Amino acid sequence: MIVIDEVAGMMLSVVVLPRTVGVLLVAFFCFRLLDIVKPFPAGQAQSLPGGFGVMVDDLIAGAYTLLLIVASRAVFGWPQ
Repeated sequence: MIVIDEVAGMMLSVVVLPRTVGVLLVAFFCFRLLDIVKPFPAGQAQSLPGGFGVMVDDLIAGAYTLLLIVASRAVFGWPQ
């Protein structure tokens, strides 16, 4: 079963990054972890009405993942 909120969040997490195996693996695991943990404001966003909250919490997790990977590449040059 394909869930569009998960797809959107994962796509956001790599939108400006090269689609290498390393980047995709790190992005996948980081996104899944952040989607489970739901750091602020993702947990609060989940309570928004309708399907909007379900979608927004995954987009927040995707944005956090993107920021973490961009920062990691800038500081450590990893993942390639």
